[in-house]
Amino acid sequence: MKKRLLAALLAVLLTSAHGQRNELSIIPQPASIALGEGVFTLPREISVITVKNDELKKIAGRLAAQLSSATGYTVNTSEGNTATSGSVFLSLVTDPMTSKEGYQLKVTANGVSLTAADPSGIFYGVQTLLQLLPREIVGKPAAKKNEWAIPVVTIDDRPRFGWRGLMLDVARHFFTKDQVKEYIDEMVKYKFNLLHLHLTDDQGWRIEIKSLPKLTEVGAWRADKTGTFGRFSPPLPDEPKTYGGFYTQDDIKEIVQYAKDRFINILPEIDVPGHSLAAIAAYPELTSTPGKYAVNSGEQLMVWPGSGQHFYGLIDNALCPAKENVYQFLDKVFTEIAQLFPFEYIHMGGDETARNFWEKSDAIKGLMKKEKLKDLNEVQSYFVKRVEKIINSKEKKLIGWDEILDGGLAPNAAVMSWRGMKGGIEAARQGHEVVMSPTDFVYIDYMQGDAIIEPPVYATLRLKKAYQFEPVPDGVNPLLIKGGQANLWTEQVYNTRHLQYMTWPRAFAIAEALWSPKEKRDWNNFSARVERHFERLDAAQVKYAPSIYDPIFEFSKKDTATIIVKMSTEIEGLSIHYSFDNSFPDQFYPKYTSSLTVPKDAVAMKVITYRDSKPIGRMIVMPIAEMRKRAGIK
Repeated sequence: MKKRLLAALLAVLLTSAHGQRNELSIIPQPASIALGEGVFTLPREISVITVKNDELKKIAGRLAAQLSSATGYTVNTSEGNTATSGSVFLSLVTDPMTSKEGYQLKVTANGVSLTAADPSGIFYGVQTLLQLLPREIVGKPAAKKNEWAIPVVTIDDRPRFGWRGLMLDVARHFFTKDQVKEYIDEMVKYKFNLLHLHLTDDQGWRIEIKSLPKLTEVGAWRADKTGTFGRFSPPLPDEPKTYGGFYTQDDIKEIVQYAKDRFINILPEIDVPGHSLAAIAAYPELTSTPGKYAVNSGEQLMVWPGSGQHFYGLIDNALCPAKENVYQFLDKVFTEIAQLFPFEYIHMGGDETARNFWEKSDAIKGLMKKEKLKDLNEVQSYFVKRVEKIINSKEKKLIGWDEILDGGLAPNAAVMSWRGMKGGIEAARQGHEVVMSPTDFVYIDYMQGDAIIEPPVYATLRLKKAYQFEPVPDGVNPLLIKGGQANLWTEQVYNTRHLQYMTWPRAFAIAEALWSPKEKRDWNNFSARVERHFERLDAAQVKYAPSIYDPIFEFSKKDTATIIVKMSTEIEGLSIHYSFDNSFPDQFYPKYTSSLTVPKDAVAMKVITYRDSKPIGRMIVMPIAEMRKRAGIK
């Protein structure tokens, strides 16, 4: 009898612990959490009360709409200076110790109190509050429950960095105004506050410039191709240019306001002097090389030899720094961009300029002689400094990719460091502001797992590696590191479902790196919270990559014909099961425990992961030919 009672008590305790883990699976991790006893159960008629403030009124209205939709309860909003029993009370305080975006959330058995020094803090506190509610709060369609409870808790929270961004490339593949809004809606749940829009590239010009109408009449459209980007056949001369689109200026104003209402700044990027083929197709006089140009449709445009050799272009896709009409063109562009985007920075790109056509240009040779520029790095620097003057004349600041350091950085420019951390370190040591965005941690266009199962891209970036992102390198003044962002280039991203798949869950890792205290970082704790948020993404019908459950492969050779396989997993508690006989393994197949020798006549290995006798990973088929290649066996 005593044993049965003890077992029952243990089951209750385990159930309680599991429930608390679900309830407090907050991403990004707050600065301070004090869990109390009990819960606040939402009444059938909920009051959301705010002090008198227009922004708080909007926040309360959206919170009320979400609560009403999910619960089916009556939710009222009102203004007042005190909470009532059973209410959600949002108020502002004048506390010099509270950061602008920080907040304090208190949940008692009688209600919720959320205070902050600024409406943005209230907004972020609401995102935390929603994460404390059951996952059905985000359900599509809304899931009705008999009872909605929030754990009793006190949370003091504030962001580590003021720049917490995601970059969305809308140039390679176009995403509509409403799709951008949907992306913003997902971002803000995890306290991102900046959306970097990559608006122009070789494959499309995506923003209306009224003084230069050909930019969208010509530059926004290309031949429609499906397959693997960069390997498409060149379009035929008469092939219809039916793929594309652009944002009108009214669209941009609507997106900017939508973002502002959710405390998101939008950073516009006009990528110059390279990556400019869409602009050159519209206005070919902007380039150094006379000719007829077309918007790139995904056929090969650049060559990347590797082995230390510099890349080069197959076609001139760069603006000419020696032509005055280029600066007149950019003045018109940045005049209209500055009027549309209230954010203090404009991004000028500056990356990956193929200079092999510059080398042949008489105009550029003349510029070098006239301005005493000793090499093409200094030519690019000359261009960047001219662009900075244009952008500054619009009362905006310039930011660019770390190539703008080449040849000497413009006087007041900020640097976005993407080729690792080196460029950011160098810029900070020169006294410039830096946003860290290194490929090896935050490029979420990279594959999330093994290349054998993921859509092919240049490299793999697993969730665990993304979680290791640390924006402040040793020996650098932390005051110059504004923050960081993850970048989603969309050469291989054709639709919003794949857009979501590439973003989540890796954006969780970046959100935590940019918001949470550094000392709070813990992979095991984080990965457990990620799994709880998979349930929320499922409820919201948002797609995500389950790569965290897939094995990591390592191949080596024992001799010229024998392959050795090692496998591991990112998270604990998974078992790996495999077969070499062409059948599909399950939990009754051999369990991987140590390195394997591949049978001589096998043609493929099939692998799947299990947890608690249930399949959790994807079935992966690894051909022996691929193993031989990775093991270095010819």
